[in-house]
Amino acid sequence: MGATLDIAALRARSTAPPEGVDLAAAREDGHGCHSGKAALDKAALQAATQAAGLGETLAALKRDYPAGPHDQPQSMCPAFGSLRVGLRMRRTATILSGSACCVYGLTFTSHFYGARRTVGYVPFNSETLVTGKLFEDIREAVHAVADPAQHDAVVVINLCVPTASGVPLRLLPREIDGVRIIGIDVPGFGVPTHAEAKDVLAGAMLKVARAEAERGPVAAPRQGRDGRPSVTLLGEMFPADPVQIGALLDPLGLALGPVVPTREWRELYAALDGTAVAAIHPFYTACTREFEAAGRPVFGSAPVGHDGTAAWLDAVGEACGVARATVAAAKNRILPAIRAALAASPIRGRITLSGYEGSELLVARLLVESGAEVPYVGTACPRTRFSDADREWLEARGTQVRFRASLEQDLAALDDHAPDLAVGTTPVVQKAKERAIPALYFTNLISARPLMGVAGAGSLAQVVNAALGNRDRFAAMRAFFSGVGEGDAAGIWEDVPKAPPALKVLPKRPAPPIGEMA
Repeated sequence: MGATLDIAALRARSTAPPEGVDLAAAREDGHGCHSGKAALDKAALQAATQAAGLGETLAALKRDYPAGPHDQPQSMCPAFGSLRVGLRMRRTATILSGSACCVYGLTFTSHFYGARRTVGYVPFNSETLVTGKLFEDIREAVHAVADPAQHDAVVVINLCVPTASGVPLRLLPREIDGVRIIGIDVPGFGVPTHAEAKDVLAGAMLKVARAEAERGPVAAPRQGRDGRPSVTLLGEMFPADPVQIGALLDPLGLALGPVVPTREWRELYAALDGTAVAAIHPFYTACTREFEAAGRPVFGSAPVGHDGTAAWLDAVGEACGVARATVAAAKNRILPAIRAALAASPIRGRITLSGYEGSELLVARLLVESGAEVPYVGTACPRTRFSDADREWLEARGTQVRFRASLEQDLAALDDHAPDLAVGTTPVVQKAKERAIPALYFTNLISARPLMGVAGAGSLAQVVNAALGNRDRFAAMRAFFSGVGEGDAAGIWEDVPKAPPALKVLPKRPAPPIGEMA
């Protein structure tokens, strides 16, 4: 059952609510949106977490995911990343511990993005939070859900308030009837982006799987093994991309390994069994730590465009011990087709690019090799050693690369570079269109396309060139709707509107006699 919770120590805490908290509302909602600005301040939440005994947890998050220029996430709640990873895995149950409003938003978003599985929730109020009853409720929920006939693992995610209050998920049992229990803290004041929150859960699962593999035999992959050394891929990507990468690995005598985050538990063992790990998304810090602890070399970048594919094949060969002649032969076979695909689908125009998925630098490389001018790339993700090759390649071609970019910096790029097309997040796209600049939403229209190998070369041209061709249409629309939604037409008055002048009432003229009417 694991360590037990010292309920007496928890009950010794003061039950007085923090300053500014509406206690009546908090009893119903567990703080949440009723806490007031002071209680929801990042520094206050961090101080509360330290005082609650989770200082080391917060310190570990800071080491893995250093903050950027903004104090709070400027995108969706980061915990969505961990929730998404758990909901996409077979035989995995997910339980959220957080304020009701947060859980509602996360559940709504998860189903909006296609989740077809129930999200568990353990409600709380001010009393159960302070006295430790919330932890007992979570433990009861885990025991109720941990059915080995249905689940390999149960994931429990602490959101902001339970983390700041010190709810100790580390004291949950490690397993129940063979079902693994994975407890993680994913507070918005400790994990900057939802992309990195994927790494929080994937890394926690890899750690457990690595310990299991070290203790003895584990389950084989569902699809079996073909005997060749394999390369594990790190980072969520468009479904066609792993297939393209597999085609690039084949002439090197290598097999395609699992993609992490995985779709079921047994794939974690196969991922750890890979000869090397390709960090397609370079910010998976916790996962990288587990792979390196397992003795697996990790290398960055991805096979995007001509130059990116050439450098990536060299990196694969070095990491997996493939003969240089074999790598050279594969490059001679693959690269001409990529060069031809790029030449057949040129992109002409100045494009600024920003996003929070982690693949922004890869997309920028592909746009540049397609002929576009890309003066600015902003990513909400951090700079790591695995992103250096992409950064250096882009900077050598005049691109400013901004890691941990804030919305303000992304918007400033519109002013500084006057692009023909802006690719970015929702607020960037909105601001660009207000200025009659064609714009595309990165997540749905760009990252949801193949980027790797021959299929990736030219894949962006159709949607990008179509958007570039809309400049005149945007200008015409702006001219037609000029002034609408601005100033007084926006429905917002800076001053009290003046009353219109009184109408002059004209004297009533008598009707002429009937005989005089025309």
